[in-house]
Amino acid sequence: MSFKRQIAAGLILFLALCGAISSARAEPFKIVGFGDSLMAGYGLGPGEGFTDKLQAALRAKGRDVAVANAGVSGDTTSGGLARLDWSVPDGTRLVILELGANDMLRGVSPAIPRNNLDEMLARLKQRKIAVLLAGMRAAPNLGADYQTAFDAIFPELAKKYDVALYPFFLDGVAGQPGLQLEDGLHPSARGVDVMVERILPTVEKAIAAVPGGA
Repeated sequence: MSFKRQIAAGLILFLALCGAISSARAEPFKIVGFGDSLMAGYGLGPGEGFTDKLQAALRAKGRDVAVANAGVSGDTTSGGLARLDWSVPDGTRLVILELGANDMLRGVSPAIPRNNLDEMLARLKQRKIAVLLAGMRAAPNLGADYQTAFDAIFPELAKKYDVALYPFFLDGVAGQPGLQLEDGLHPSARGVDVMVERILPTVEKAIAAVPGGA
């Protein structure tokens, strides 16, 4: 009888383990969009922001993903660094890191966003979380020297940490009044559509590079 009980207990344990593994596999691929107002969806209605539309686009292509919005309007790279650890929960598989625009708009020395982004990438790498670095470009009115130093931050850090790079988060939208809000800085709902369409192949490639990607 004792032997039969051992067999039964072993079978129950085996089934429980199989259930846990199956449950883990059923979890969606978790992505965090970590950034400023461009990520947060400033001035847009429910479902119109970047993370919502990216999630919808990925799911439409058959990918089981959950894209969390960790954007904070007005955030600088210093603010992002301060909240990184608690804003990116355990279990996150990919972070779309989009910060730096507010540093640039305030004329902050490029060395500061470079150092902050460097530290963020180092922390995420230590946690074994993949990153897609979304680049930003400096406004021409800040001068050629500033523009050169700032624009170089993103490709150089992407190379240093061997992470995916999307060179310009506002590609196709910046300077296009029909795709921006009246402030001329933030994308409209139509602008977000363009952003998602353009970045989607890069996001899919980044997902595919993660072991067990969706």
